[in-house]
Amino acid sequence: QVRLVESGGGWVQPGGSLQLSCVASGRNFTSNTMGWWRQRPGLEREFVAAKSWVGGATYYGDSMKGRFVVSRDTAKNSVYLQMNNLRPEDTAVYFCAVSDWHYTYDAQNYIHWGQGTQVTVSS
Repeated sequence: QVRLVESGGGWVQPGGSLQLSCVASGRNFTSNTMGWWRQRPGLEREFVAAKSWVGGATYYGDSMKGRFVVSRDTAKNSVYLQMNNLRPEDTAVYFCAVSDWHYTYDAQNYIHWGQGTQVTVSS
């Protein structure tokens, strides 16, 4: 059974940083894209960042570019999200997810999801 477990969420002041981690089990995802989505209160799930298995390409949601960095450790079947210069509008539940697509911004193309970790940015 595939399982994705996120960790690293919490509370941080505006301008601060957090690193999220996601460990996958039950299957090796070396040939999959692993990424992050978030859901802010009252809003639909939003693409954050992903790292493809194809050449290690990375891509980001518009508001995350220059602030967030996604990385992977294929040996640990893990994906990470370094979040810098956090803003109150980054407050959300962050989800780890896996896709068979090399490049997609569509949540329907992600086949496995974690339970999420809460990130709260406030003073």
